[in-house]
Parts: sequence; C-alpha cells; structure tokens
Amino acid sequence: MVQYLLSESASGYALFEVLESDVIASQVDAVQQAIMEYPRFSKMVKLSAFAPFRSAEHALDNANQISEGAVSDFLHNFLETNLPLPKKKSKKAPSVSLGVSRDPKLKSSISEALNAAVQIVADDDSDELLRGVRTHFDKFIAGLSPTDAVKAQLGLAHSYSRSKVKFNVHKSDNMIIQSIALLDQLDKDINTFAMRVREWYSWHFPELVKVVPDNIQYARVIRVVKNKGDLTEESIPAIDEILMDEQCSRDVLDAARSSMGTDVSPVDLINIELFAARVVNLAEYRANLHDYLISKMSAVAPNLAALIGEQVGARLISHAGSLTSLAKYPASTVQILGAEKALFRALKTKGKTPKYGLLYHSTYIGRAKTKNKGRISRYLANKCSIASRMDCFSDISTDVFGKRLKEQVEERLKFYETGAAPRKNADVMHQAALEAAAEGPQDDKEDEDDTFTTPSGDKKESKRDKSSSKKEKSSKKEKKRKREGKESTEKKKKKKKKKTES
Repeated sequence: MVQYLLSESASGYALFEVLESDVIASQVDAVQQAIMEYPRFSKMVKLSAFAPFRSAEHALDNANQISEGAVSDFLHNFLETNLPLPKKKSKKAPSVSLGVSRDPKLKSSISEALNAAVQIVADDDSDELLRGVRTHFDKFIAGLSPTDAVKAQLGLAHSYSRSKVKFNVHKSDNMIIQSIALLDQLDKDINTFAMRVREWYSWHFPELVKVVPDNIQYARVIRVVKNKGDLTEESIPAIDEILMDEQCSRDVLDAARSSMGTDVSPVDLINIELFAARVVNLAEYRANLHDYLISKMSAVAPNLAALIGEQVGARLISHAGSLTSLAKYPASTVQILGAEKALFRALKTKGKTPKYGLLYHSTYIGRAKTKNKGRISRYLANKCSIASRMDCFSDISTDVFGKRLKEQVEERLKFYETGAAPRKNADVMHQAALEAAAEGPQDDKEDEDDTFTTPSGDKKESKRDKSSSKKEKSSKKEKKRKREGKESTEKKKKKKKKKTES
C-alpha cells in the first residue's frame, strides 16, 4: 500500500505520509466522502516535508520538467532527503512506497532517479488521496492562504502557457497550416459567391455569361457595364483592359444591345456592384495569400515544395500536424495520407486498399497511365518522405535535393512509358550533394563537403578498406605457412642425419 504521497503544486513540492493505509484500501467509498472534510482527511494524511520554489522562474522550470516526465535536481534532492531510503542496495522488493500522479514517464523517471529503492505507485487509492491533498493543500501548509495559492496557480499557468507558445518548435509549420486551410476555404467561398453574382446579374444581362465564362473577369466586367442600357463605344477600352481581347469586348457591347434581360432599379444595381467588388477583393486577397504560402514553404520546406508543389506539400504538412510528424511517417503512410476513410473501409469490407491520398493532387499521378498510377504514387511517396526528412533535420536550407528528386520522378515516368533506364539514386544524390556544397559560403565549403558525403561513397571506401585488410591477413597467413613448412623440412633433415650417423 501507499506510504507516502508526492504532491506538485504551484508553491512547491510537498511530501505527505499516509496514516490509515489499511482503512483506505478496504473502504474507497468512505475515502471519497472523507476527502471533502478536512478534520477527517487530516487523520488519514500528515504533512511530512515541504520545499517551496525560490522564484517564479524556478517554479516554471520545474513545471516544464514535470510536464515532460523528467525529474529536476531540486525534486531529486527533496525526495532523497525526506524519504526513508535504505543505505545499501538489496535484491529484495523495496519496503517504501510513494504515490504519484498517473504519468508513466514521471513514474519511471522517479524510479530511475532513486535507483529503484522506492516502489512508485499510481493507482486509484493514490489518485483519491492526491485529490484530497489538492483540495486542502492551503490548510496543510502553515502561512499559505487560499488567495495566495490561487494567485500562484494563475501566475504559473500563464507563464507556462506563454513559454509553450513562445518556444513552440512548430510555430513556422502553424503558419503554413493556417494558410493552406484559409486558402482552401477561400476557393470554396469565391466559387460560391461568383455563382451567386452570375445568378443575380443574369436577370438583367443573361448573355454576358456566355461571352465572359471566367468568374473573376465576369465580376470585374459587371463593375464596368453596370446598366446594360448605358453601355456605349466609350466603355470598350475599359472592358478591353479586363478581358485583354478587343473582339470579346465588342461581343459584350453587341450582346448588351440585343439583350433579353429585365430592367433593374438603380438600388439593385448598386447592391450587385458592391457584391461583385467584394468577390474581386477576395480573389485578389487569395492571390496574395498564395504568394505568402509560397514564401513560407520555400523557407520551411524547400525540398518538399520543389518536389510536389507548395499547395500539395502544405496539405501534407497540415494533415500530419507538423513537418516533424510528416518526417517521422514512413513512405507507406505518406502515400495514403488523406485517404484514411477509404483505407479503413477497405480493411473492413476486405476490398482493395486506396493507392493514393493527397498525392493525387500532384501532376505526376494524373500523367501516369491507369496501370502505373499505383507504382508512381508509391515512388512519389518515397521521395516525399526523403524530402520532408531533409527539410526537417538538415541544418542547411536548400532546394537542390528537391529538384533532383523531381528529376528522378520524371525519369521514372519516362521509364514506365518508354522503358528508358533512369539514373541510380546514389549518383543523383552525390551530384545534389556537390551542388548544395557549392551553393554554400566559401569559408564553410570544407565542412559542407564533410556533411554532404553520400552513403554510396562511404560504402565504397569501407569495401576498399575491408578488401585491403583481407589481403593483408591472407598474406600474413601465407608467410606463416611458408615459415612452418621450412621449419618442418629442416627438422626432418636433422632426424635423417642422426639416423645415418647412428
């Protein structure tokens, strides 16, 4: 049973000694009722030691380590000085038990820090007792008022949240995730609003839909045409600036003169024009957002963007949650990323599993034949996994490897179509490594050459070393054999001489 309890609070660490362990084990329901009353709960648990934090920074440092499942030096010293640890190590089971919160990492870390001299317990009994300790914590600690405890908790919570947001390693990935989500939403909204503009203005000028099929150009032409009855030859240059086609501008004027649409009041035209202006503004903002996404992808994941494009790469990062998570995925998971429903449906019905997910939006799969779509998607997923790992774990930001991986995918497509043999991966990566080293600063070229060594070169060197060592060993063995043979022949000659003399 639990003999001691470790309580982590915003004020410091506290160690409690459990007094009525047998009663607690037999009556869990009674413990839950007694927790709410301090006079009854104080008979179950007694404060053994308390170590307050020295400052707010000290409390934040300990809170960060506790959240990561690590044991700080402050906590380690506190437990060693206040727990009745055995002086010598023994093979027997530890006689002292310590109840902690249910965190597997923290449980194992405390056990390792104390050299398994204490049994770490995290069960229902310890949870209930720790709940009671948190409820009456300010009453156990002398000089700690409830308001001070609440202020300490709020201060630590704010500083902890601020540090997590400030030092988030995925903060650049979050900008990409939000940008691609907003970009997809804008595509849907602009399409819906443009169709609404077409339907609204078609009551007045229905022929314009066939003359100007593009949605954004249609909204811009509405702002110039306005009332079709007022359209004259003077408006053709303004329409020509939008459509960039003089004949199409003439067709708009001819259609307005012979239009069968109904007349619309000036107030209705003003509302239609305002709505069309909103659609145009959204389209311009969407273009600016796309440029922003390209710049972020070139900074965060240049190789992935060079391989499959900015939008598809951003969707992969968004679906994985971060670039680090995407880099940890195997190529088989990247291949079907985005097609999880189809995968589980196929596993449930024992049907065919999907061949691709978000990778379908890349141009390579659409260019491949039907029989080769699965093969090229598998090959593309392999290259995407390599590119994402280079972007995530490489110290040098370059898109050279992404461009070379793209060339490999193109060669693979030609191989499926014509049978032309593609280049070897080791040769392509060696060439990319040399180009990446050449792009770096002149002072660091030697270091970059060391960092960009290809595994193929290492393998060749290791093979040469092995072969040379084998030759040396064989030559040594031959020399030993010759020596032994000479010695044996000399011994035989000596024996024959002795026999003849005798």
